[in-house]
Amino acid sequence: MLDLIQKEFPQAKEGIYLDTAATSLKPRCMVDSLSSFYQSFCATIHRSLHKLSQDASQKYFETRSLIKSFIKAKFDDEIIFTKNTTDAINLVARSYGTFLEEGDEILLTTMEHHSNLVPWQMLAKEKKLNLKFIPSDENGELIISEFEKLLTPKVKLVALAHISNVTGTCHPIKYIIEKAHSCNAKVLIDGAQAVGHTKIDVMDLDADFYCFSAHKAYGPFGVGVLYAKKNLLEQMPPISGGGDMIQNVNLDGFTSQLAPMKFESGTPAIAEVIAFHESLKFIRMIGIDNISKHEEKLTTRLLKNLSEIDGLSFVGNSKTRKSIVTFTIESIHPLDLATFLDFEKISIRTGHLCAQPYLKILNKTSVARASVGIYNTLEQMDIFADSILGITKKLAAR
Repeated sequence: MLDLIQKEFPQAKEGIYLDTAATSLKPRCMVDSLSSFYQSFCATIHRSLHKLSQDASQKYFETRSLIKSFIKAKFDDEIIFTKNTTDAINLVARSYGTFLEEGDEILLTTMEHHSNLVPWQMLAKEKKLNLKFIPSDENGELIISEFEKLLTPKVKLVALAHISNVTGTCHPIKYIIEKAHSCNAKVLIDGAQAVGHTKIDVMDLDADFYCFSAHKAYGPFGVGVLYAKKNLLEQMPPISGGGDMIQNVNLDGFTSQLAPMKFESGTPAIAEVIAFHESLKFIRMIGIDNISKHEEKLTTRLLKNLSEIDGLSFVGNSKTRKSIVTFTIESIHPLDLATFLDFEKISIRTGHLCAQPYLKILNKTSVARASVGIYNTLEQMDIFADSILGITKKLAAR
């Protein structure tokens, strides 16, 4: 299996890539699919009768159907293609948000990525809604008792990440969804850090909306996915007009298509959607359980190694942590650390991680984050820790 993975990820041989939470590396099968589309059957979809267009349309549809199966949705029509997770969340805010009224509440967490915060801030300002926030404890876990207090009949929507992009905490979203539904609130899950790392079963979770990006699951850039329950999509208005989303147009108005088409105006990222099919097939071939187990071993080794470095502090210490380790070191700024590691061909993420409010709560302006993927090895976790130790010693000797 290791030989297969190394063959599929030639870039992984060029260094130690520990920035999978930002974007995963891309398997050769996905890259080959992109090339094949443009060289062999390049055509737009849904609009022509010739074979090239019909072939492209069929492959595009097959990706939608595979995504439905991958996240265990009920209907193909519950899968909407967007540009990315951010775009998917904004679609829900602009469309489902039309049903919210002045004084209604949206419940978020203090740990959210800006993508699951700013769209709701914009909507709240426009419609005079109130945003409330579930706090977290020192381990980076949500304080569920506070969530239960905040969950009142005024709450119409709860929106939170499946897995935090800062602490790696896997939140108890099934319980949160169940409690929210008991108060007649809908729930949106930002699954950007979960897809490709853990099983997703939207019907078992009973999620109303689930959003993720292809590029974080060994897929291409420019493709996002919004899952939404069919009955909600039937009610929600389109937010972008143009080609493909219409059924009939007159000079005085139009009739939109049904979902998913009414939310997919214009020519989409056809090659990228089709290539994502190969990424999902690759994940299935490896097995999501095998990926999860491998990443758990990597994360455990990484935590053990880093805990032995003097002056290093972890950001969060959740028992449900998944594939993300964020930390600071007393003697070195995260940006300097990343620069020195880059000299050794080790890639990590630093900065505020698109979670400025949460870092302000933690009294931090910048952190370092290492995140693993299927292409990483236990040996790399040792090399990474040794490199950090060497850097800190060099700087201390100056």
